[in-house]
Amino acid sequence: MNTISLTFIFVLSTFITCYSQVKNVVNIHFSENEQEILDVVLTLFDGMREGDSAKVHSVFRPEADLYTSYINNEGNPILSNNKLQKFLDAVGTPHGKIWDEPIWDTKINIDNNLASLWTKYAFYLGKEFSHCGVDAFILNRDENGWKIFHLTDTRQKQGCKVIDEIKKGRDL
Repeated sequence: MNTISLTFIFVLSTFITCYSQVKNVVNIHFSENEQEILDVVLTLFDGMREGDSAKVHSVFRPEADLYTSYINNEGNPILSNNKLQKFLDAVGTPHGKIWDEPIWDTKINIDNNLASLWTKYAFYLGKEFSHCGVDAFILNRDENGWKIFHLTDTRQKQGCKVIDEIKKGRDL
């Protein structure tokens, strides 16, 4: 191979590597299928901000499983099962501060009618930081579109590395 070919391959591989790293930053565009899945998750977060449990309920399958994985005060790993109805009741019960959960570093995988969305998040009560972690959604598509049937989140209050685009205008 000549020097020009090697240079082209190097530049191309560098571009592909950089693009794959940048793709998951806030405000990056997704394919049409990926956007449909992202829209389901964003509808959930819109409903949380609005205190609209009907909107939140609209993105879940009735039999959806919700879990939280965290480390308790004694340092033990815990996986707790949360009921969808309990979550819906909490969203719909008036609360003084807006529940806001911005996301970033979002990765979406699709195979036929099954999809996963893995994303980092920060949770705010109004402008006040509460916790951060990762949301892992599993969705299924049927004749009515994509719906969430499984959600597991992690939670931590310390060691959070929230990106600057999210931090702006908030008290941390």
